[in-house]
Parts: sequence; C-alpha cells; structure tokens
Amino acid sequence: MAFFLDEIGFDLWERLGSCGKKIVLYGMGDGAEKIKAALDEKNIPVADIMASDDFVRGHDFLGYRVKKLSEIEAEYDDFIILVCFGTQLPEIMDKIYKIAEKHELYAPNVPVVGDGLFDLGYAQEHKSDLKKVYDLLADEQSKRVFENVIRYKLSGDLKYLRAVETPSEEKFDLMNIGIEETYVDLGAYNGDTLIEFLNETSMQFTKLYAMEPDVKNYRKLKRRLYMIGSALLEAYNVGAWDEDTIAAFSLRAGRSSRAVPQEGKIINPARYREVKMMKVDTMLQGGEASYIKIDVEGSEENALRGASETIANFKPKLNIALYHRNEDMFKLPLLVNEMNKKYKLYMRHHPYIPDWDTNLYCV
Repeated sequence: MAFFLDEIGFDLWERLGSCGKKIVLYGMGDGAEKIKAALDEKNIPVADIMASDDFVRGHDFLGYRVKKLSEIEAEYDDFIILVCFGTQLPEIMDKIYKIAEKHELYAPNVPVVGDGLFDLGYAQEHKSDLKKVYDLLADEQSKRVFENVIRYKLSGDLKYLRAVETPSEEKFDLMNIGIEETYVDLGAYNGDTLIEFLNETSMQFTKLYAMEPDVKNYRKLKRRLYMIGSALLEAYNVGAWDEDTIAAFSLRAGRSSRAVPQEGKIINPARYREVKMMKVDTMLQGGEASYIKIDVEGSEENALRGASETIANFKPKLNIALYHRNEDMFKLPLLVNEMNKKYKLYMRHHPYIPDWDTNLYCV
C-alpha cells in the first residue's frame, strides 16, 4: 500500500499564492508576525488584519488598522481567513469552527522554534524518516494521528486535527500512570502539569522533580506547591539540556520562554539573561525516574539526550511535546527508538488550535 504522503497534493502556501482571493490575518501577536513574514517571503499580499470583536478597540498592528469580521465581510465578497494564534479554550475553538462554516479558513503551521515551513517540499525531503516513524507507531490511532497532523501541517485545514482529537487525560491510561511514580517535569511552567499529575494520582507518588528556567514561572510553581515539602519535591530554576552549562534565555511571557544555543543568533540582547542548564542525569545523580514529561519550547532533543543514562537504566515512561520544531514529528520518535528499541511509541493530539498539543507517549 502506498505511503499516505504519496497521495497528498495540496499545499496551503501554493493555494494562497494562486487563489487570487484577499488574505485576512485573524489575530495579533507573534503568530501573526511569523505568518505575515512567511507570506511576504512568498510575495503573497495581506489585505487586512482582523480580531475578535472584544479585542478591536482602535488597534493598529503591522501597519494595518485591526478590523472586526463584520467589517471584513462588508468590504470583501470573497476572502480567506488565516488563524494566527493558539488556543485550547473550547469557546474560542468553537468560535473559529463557526467562522470556518461561513468562510474559507486555515490555521497555517509555522514552527514555534526554528526557521522554514513544513510544506510539501519539506515533507517529501524527509519522506524516508516520516515513513520510519509511521511504521514504528504502536497502534492504529497513533498512525491516524500522525497522518492527520501531517495533512494539517501541509494544508492548514483544521478538520484533520478535529478528526483525531482525544482528551488530554487519556495519556495517564495510555502510560499506565500509577500511585508510586517518581515524576520528572521538564518545563514545569507554573506547576500546572504537576497539579494535573497530583489530581490524577490523588496525591500519591514517590517523589517529584521539576525544572523551570523562567524565574517568574519558577516562583509561581513554588508558591503553588508550597504544601509539598522539599523531601518530596525538588524544584530547580534551571533549563533541561544535554550538558551542564550556561545558556542565553529569552525573557518572553508565559510558556514561550526558551533557551538559545551558543550558536544561536540573539537579535535583541536586552531581552535575554543567562540561565543555568542541567542534564536530568545530573539532577537525579543516578536515582530513579519512572515518568518524565518533556515540554521545553524546542529543546526536547537536548533534554532527551541529557536523560540518556536515566532512560538506559530505568526505562521511564516518556511524554514528549512534538510541535515546537518542524523536525520534531520524525526526529524525536527516531531518537527515542535509537535510545531504547523496546519502547512502544504512541502519538496523540489533544484539543488545540493549531497542533500545539500533539505528543509522543513512550512506554
């Protein structure tokens, strides 16, 4: 049977360049800037920028007056809407889906970290690795998720993500999370995923470890989990990496803070500070981990390599984000398989626009 990639001919960027329709960006912020830059590079003009009615208060963005959808509808007979922000809020997602029932709408896939686009050319270039991952996946749902997420990346069509959504809580059953876990949370943010774990296990566990490099998030984490003593929770204001070192770290809001490798280009040094980076193996000092979550804003490969001894010795369950870099969908599963071929690899997409809650679960 032909690999599904052989059957894909639709490429969003080709569609936008040849359709002759007005292109309207929906949203303001980093996502809109990235999508506008991709369109500019391909000489695809943007006609307007819109936002939800609650956010249109005389704003200007990228040199455009931000408009309401009703204004766009009154001005143009036919247009394409490009969603330029991420959300997992059900009411916002439903609003986007309702707009898609009336208008041609896409959510272009641009990498959170790194350059380039996951377009048809990129997919064909990495077809061999994508096929290897597809063949490694442990169940049919994983294969459907993999195929649909790739189709979404190429088309921007949200129907592919909706078709394979499953609840986030499924991960605990998939990985058979129990009440005696030693849980390592890499990219612990403000403690939200630690709280989720504690709720799932009714506060029963062996020990918790957390790494969070952003100092504001780290303080929130410590306040949120004040009831857990230091004997049961070891929290570190560090980033997960493949060596113990110091790295430049972007001072961005929320979850988006991230490390910049030494070879990375820093455009605005004022927005960065030095942060200590640490290997999981160093943190644990030979101790056990039974469950590791890795969601570190594009540094997943480094974090995995920094846990190589722990993975070799204890074979912990792994929960790895697959959506920050273009190469994550194939590079990270292949790396896990290289580190330990006995892992069963599962892939799931949980409700989110765009594909920002697509994860690899390794058991």
